[in-house]
Parts: sequence; structure tokens; C-alpha cells
Amino acid sequence: MYYVGVDLGATNVRAVVGDETAAILGSASRDTPRGPNGIAVTEAVLEVIRAASTDAGIAPSEAVAAGIGSIGPLDLAEGIVQGPANLPDTVERIPLVGPVGRLLDTDEVHLHNDTIAGVIGERFHSERNPDDMVYLTISSGIGAGVAVDGNVLSGWDGNAGEVGHMTVDPHGFMTCGCGLDGHWEGYCSGNNIPKYARELYEEDPIETSLPVKDPDFSAVDVFEAAGEDTFADHVIDQVAHWNAMGISNVIHAYAPLVVSVGGAVALNNPERILDPIREKLPEMVFINVPEVRLTDLGDEVVVKGALASALTGGTGDRSRVKSPP
Repeated sequence: MYYVGVDLGATNVRAVVGDETAAILGSASRDTPRGPNGIAVTEAVLEVIRAASTDAGIAPSEAVAAGIGSIGPLDLAEGIVQGPANLPDTVERIPLVGPVGRLLDTDEVHLHNDTIAGVIGERFHSERNPDDMVYLTISSGIGAGVAVDGNVLSGWDGNAGEVGHMTVDPHGFMTCGCGLDGHWEGYCSGNNIPKYARELYEEDPIETSLPVKDPDFSAVDVFEAAGEDTFADHVIDQVAHWNAMGISNVIHAYAPLVVSVGGAVALNNPERILDPIREKLPEMVFINVPEVRLTDLGDEVVVKGALASALTGGTGDRSRVKSPP
């Protein structure tokens, strides 16, 4: 039996084909289209599923189920992404469940927020992760997948865990990609760190080697200059403050034993991202401070979680792995 897992992010889309043991037999990826519309993104998803199937040596219709971990917000009733914050405004509606089901010729297509797929992946693939944990991504956006008492929280519409849109700054110094002010994601996501750095520089310009006025200025520039540029260090310290504040809110809401962190910003800069958070949390958290660690699954955590969802009927519960007929 074959299963498909899909990770649709704002930057990349990837797919894997696996068997009933969750072993990956084929994979494919590509950049996520920036438009001209949502159908272009849908077509990219179908393209990588076809390519991963070819890599696995099967036809897409041989897969019996699929799991999709996607950027949000989701409309589970329609099986779509509606108005994603980190893609252009022209990408308003991305159909997923219907087109993927038609390609695979199956009704077993399970759509999740990408971070919910992430926490499914963490719990399915690792024996050491507890029943109470959070998977947090710091990437193009920020979000969390939450498990409480062994139950993965999804919400009626699939949008539980959109913690990047928590208001951490009531003064609203930064505007988030969703259009609202003061959100955690507006300060600390990969897309917004360079924008935040520019605003800090405009407020208090100091000598810096960072190309803050270059249109191609990116978060990579900030982290590469860390330790050698005073302004870069200041930006990273401010980002650490907002990250610690956001994570402390998540801790107070869900009381996890572990916060497992992934996403490109964290995976590529673990010492600059995680170490300051660990230092700041004891002063910000009223209850038990959990272990904060980098995910063991690297940048495959969402796609592996999506595959686990396909294997288990959308639950991630190992006891529900389907056996071959």
C-alpha cells in the first residue's frame, strides 16, 4: 500500500510517497508559485505528487490516501487554503483536497495546518516525545501544532495553533503579513525580520554593515553578520525578546513538557534563535518551563507528519496504521 504526504509552505512545496511502514520511497519538491492565482499553487502541488510518484516507481492512482500539511488559514469544509498571509494578495484561494483526491482517485485526503502536521510527525516518528508537547515553526511564518493529553488540537476549521498571529506588541510597531499590527509573526518570521530591522534602523540609525536599504536585504544577512555587527546583534536580541514572549504565551496556554522548534529560521540559526529563548523563559514563565529543543526531523517534519496522517486516517495515532489487505 502506498501513501502520499505533502508539505505546502509559502516558500517550497514538497511531496513524498511512502509505504505502510512510513518508509519514504520517492520524493520531489519545487518553489511555491507566487501567483498569478491559487490555481497555480494547486498545480504545483499536483506536479510534485506526480514527480514523487514517478520517483517511487508508481502511478499516483496507486496511492490509497494522502495527508497535506499546508500554510493557512484553512477552510476544511471546502478543502482549501483561503487568503494565505505570506503569499501575494492575488493568491486568494488554493484548492487542495478535491484536486489531490481526483489525482489519486481516493476520498482519503486529510488536510491539516502545516504545524499540526508537524506535531503529528513529531509524535508519530519519535518515541521520546510526550503526550503534552508543542511543535513550533519559525519560518516564512510562525505557527504551532499542539498536543494536549495525547490529543492533537485542530479546531473545527483546522486553524488551531495560528500563534504567529498572537498580539505580542500592543503598540503595533510592525504590521504582520495578514494586515494586522503587533503580531508575533510581524517581528520574528523569516519574511519580516528584514522589515523589522529596517524599521529599527529608521528609528535609531547606527553604523552597520547590513544592507538595510537594499531591496534584497534578508534575514540571512542579519544572521550572517551576528557577532561582528552591533546593529545585527541588536536586531537578533529584539527578535529573541519577541520570540520568548510568544513562546511564554504558548506555554501558559498549553503547559507542554516539550517545545520542539523547526522552520528554516530556527533550523539554520539554532544558537541565535533557541539559546536566547532558553535564557529568557525562566523570567517570563509562571508555570513549569518546558524543554525547548530543535526538532529531530529537520525540514522534513511537516511532510513526514503529513505522511503519518495519510497512514492513520488523519490522526497520527500509530495504533490506527492501516494494514495491507
